[in-house]
Amino acid sequence: MKKHLIGIEDLTAGDIGTLFETAAQMHDVQRREVKKLPALRGRTVINLFFEDSTRTRSSFEIAGKWLSADVINISAKGSSTSKGESLRDTVLTVTAMGVDGLVVRHSASGAAEQITQWVDCPVINAGDGMHEHPTQALLDAYTLQRHLGSLEGKHVAIVGDLTHSRVFRSNLLSLAKLGARVTAVAPPTLMPAGVGQWAAEAGFATSYDLDEVLPEVDAVMMLRVQRERMSGGYFPSPREYTIGYGLTRPRLDLLRADVPILHPGPMNRGLEIAPEAADAASSLVLDQVSAGVAIRMSVLYHLLAGEPEPLKPETIKGV
Repeated sequence: MKKHLIGIEDLTAGDIGTLFETAAQMHDVQRREVKKLPALRGRTVINLFFEDSTRTRSSFEIAGKWLSADVINISAKGSSTSKGESLRDTVLTVTAMGVDGLVVRHSASGAAEQITQWVDCPVINAGDGMHEHPTQALLDAYTLQRHLGSLEGKHVAIVGDLTHSRVFRSNLLSLAKLGARVTAVAPPTLMPAGVGQWAAEAGFATSYDLDEVLPEVDAVMMLRVQRERMSGGYFPSPREYTIGYGLTRPRLDLLRADVPILHPGPMNRGLEIAPEAADAASSLVLDQVSAGVAIRMSVLYHLLAGEPEPLKPETIKGV
């Protein structure tokens, strides 16, 4: 792996496989009474979040603490950026304190990449604007692989607000590297600009007809409608969106038996996903949350512990 994790494009299929192998061992830690490993003892990790987050920030915090790192959370509302300090000055001030790793979420695409030009420690992108969210894509693929086995040749539908979704972009890259094929489904107003050329180059399909796609897929991932990023009318009403593109109770009958349902969260229940779908026996939503901790432990371990090889048995003994 490279020094930083800014996007899925930074990773080879081999890198992803190594991260998954380590994550599987980290997953076992969650079932232990004492959830601690000594791997990052003495290291300090800063979660620098300029956007609100529950799952990502808390899972990075848990991941770091279970690896015995000291984890400090800094949010924009509680930092000097709210007083007008620049991103560069904030980052340089934080890293001057001797931190070993930065986990960064920012509303501007490319912010995480820019930060790597200012600091020497590893930087992990926890979501930058509408660019990428690599650890989310890794945990999604990891969850699917644990459920389906190899993703080679598997057909995955990604449905919803594709225009504003960094998760969509990262998942396209990760699933392609693992051999899956993707169909992106959205209303025309929520398809990314230039999607036709992009689809031709990246090798994914597009559709505006969810009912036509659902019977053919091996997995379906619903994406949140990101109303906070919308400045205009992307669809007539929430009800119209649900009728056309929501995973409603009737649409569950279009899926083959046991087709897994994913959602990166937070969910708009009743909008893009019905409660019956979110809570279905085939829903992997909570599995994704659990996998998020394991994947982020794996990423922190490989970037900060200085051991590119898979974990050794003696390494995973509790402290």
